Amino acid sequence: MADLVYPPVIALAKTMFRLLNMRITVEGAEHVPTTGGAVIACNHVSYLDFIFCGLGANRSKRLVRFMAKDSIFRHKIGGPLMRGMRHIPVDRDAGMASYKSALENLKAGEVVGVFPEATISQSFTVKDMKSGAARLAAATGTPLVPMVLWGTQRFWTKGHPKNLTQRAVPITIIAGEPLHPTRKDNADAVTAELRTRMTTMLDRAQREYPHQPDGVFWQPAHLGGTAPTPESLLAAD
Repeated sequence: MADLVYPPVIALAKTMFRLLNMRITVEGAEHVPTTGGAVIACNHVSYLDFIFCGLGANRSKRLVRFMAKDSIFRHKIGGPLMRGMRHIPVDRDAGMASYKSALENLKAGEVVGVFPEATISQSFTVKDMKSGAARLAAATGTPLVPMVLWGTQRFWTKGHPKNLTQRAVPITIIAGEPLHPTRKDNADAVTAELRTRMTTMLDRAQREYPHQPDGVFWQPAHLGGTAPTPESLLAAD
């Protein structure tokens, strides 16, 4: 099936990146395979993360089919775009259909994007993760590529107003060495290893980030920001 919607959307996004003079750094793009199925597991700090996660795979000339909550597909503007880009709707009360759709995409040689934390991390650390990404990779024999983003939360994140016109914002995208889970592996153990790798990658992205101001909402508490700690969020829940 020809992709008629996805390429123009990517071109528009890249034009916006240039107009806003974004300072985008992509590291480890070679870890995204140029052919065949793959699962990308990405951290989640912003409502815009799918754009930048997709950009991380763009150098391998791959179009990522993201698993996203089905409410987006019912939006009058976002819905047609999501369907046109052949993303995968997820009904959290009946997830088997989306899981099967992701399996079919992987078996057809597509790259499937997953946010295994499920929701945005307000602490800007890697939260506990669902095992779906590991199970998808193991069931299809496809590589599981860890990816982290940093800087995207400055544009639009949970609990803060969006600010989409900021200029010269640094964005870090890091893809790590793939895991290769099999059906014999314990999905929870693979997910724990995936989370460890993503945590290490994100910590490096945060500590090497060009802007390190104290007291800003988009910086994690352990680096001097005012974001809530994971412990305080857990207590609130």
